[in-house]
Amino acid sequence: MRQVVLASANAGKQREFAALLAGHGIELSLQSAYGIASIAETGSTFEANALLKARHAAQASGLPALADDSGLEVDALAGRPGVYSARYAGESASEQDNNAKLLGELLGVPAAARTARYRCVLALVRGPADAAPLIASGCWAGAIATAPAGAGGFGYDPLFIPQGMACSAAQLPAELKNRLSHRGQALAQLLAQLDQVRW
Repeated sequence: MRQVVLASANAGKQREFAALLAGHGIELSLQSAYGIASIAETGSTFEANALLKARHAAQASGLPALADDSGLEVDALAGRPGVYSARYAGESASEQDNNAKLLGELLGVPAAARTARYRCVLALVRGPADAAPLIASGCWAGAIATAPAGAGGFGYDPLFIPQGMACSAAQLPAELKNRLSHRGQALAQLLAQLDQVRW
């Protein structure tokens, strides 16, 4: 079993990744288990932030590290919150704060104009100076509801209605969500790349 550090303090994210990686010989631990603090996400793209976080965790732990940077892009808001999704309502904002801000900004926007997508970029580094990090990405299209629904998932899931569905991402069974989501797509792409490289 290969030990890999997940460059995140988000337990919800760790649960999703652990489920998706089950059976692939990877044991994933949160960086907080190693006493590693989060690094400031100063990148202007999801890929830049994912690499920044992965290299930081690898440097601090001495282990391979996996990081993701993901977020919600809303068309009516010119792609916001984007890379600022986790701190949309402020640096110490809760998920509820972020959801409330999003709903406030979309107040009065008709259903047809509430299109959005989740994006995810994953970066896996074998060490802090890895010159050939593995990068994978995924995109999950949908729309923003007018009120939250469901208790599953995390982040904007209670407001995100996946394309072709009538329920929120927070109402989907975890197995189905993991298969369809931006994160699931990116991880499937990453696993395909892992088959082609030597560790």
